[in-house]
Amino acid sequence: MKPAVFLDRDGTLNEEVDYLSDPDQLALIPGAAGAVARLNARGIPVIVVTNQSGIGRGRYGWEEFGAVMRRMEALLALDDARLDAVYAAPHHEKGLGDYAVADHPDRKPNPGMLLKAAAEHGLDLARSWMVGDKALDLEAGRRAGCRVALVRTGYGAAVDGAEADLVAADLAEAVDRILADWP
Repeated sequence: MKPAVFLDRDGTLNEEVDYLSDPDQLALIPGAAGAVARLNARGIPVIVVTNQSGIGRGRYGWEEFGAVMRRMEALLALDDARLDAVYAAPHHEKGLGDYAVADHPDRKPNPGMLLKAAAEHGLDLARSWMVGDKALDLEAGRRAGCRVALVRTGYGAAVDGAEADLVAADLAEAVDRILADWP
């Protein structure tokens, strides 16, 4: 089993946009693609775990989500970077139909997406990291048994970093510090 780095999407990899559904609105945070490329170069799986209540609430669909992710992959590829997997949780207490679930196991702060990724990719969660810009990202990582890093991009500037193993200005700094002490 190998360790991985789990990344929140909005506010961590890309600039925060409420209910991002238009690929043209996607902008990577400066240095994010290079950070992913450095993880790739070391053979470390990079897995996005993202809450997507906009799908559950009917604001956009899986097709729009897929288009945004294809644009992200294209932008990452410009720096020879790639994602190994993407997991998205559309559930929300204000969701529609089957997505109307207040506390779904996959929706962060629950660890379901990380647990699924670990099972599907043979990952060692105890040696893995979860990086995000919200307290719920940190809690999901902790509940999955990972170490956790808070980035000050997105909503991270307003989050108390006391519960984080690492607090960094952005993903690039977080990855540099994680790699400096990689097992």
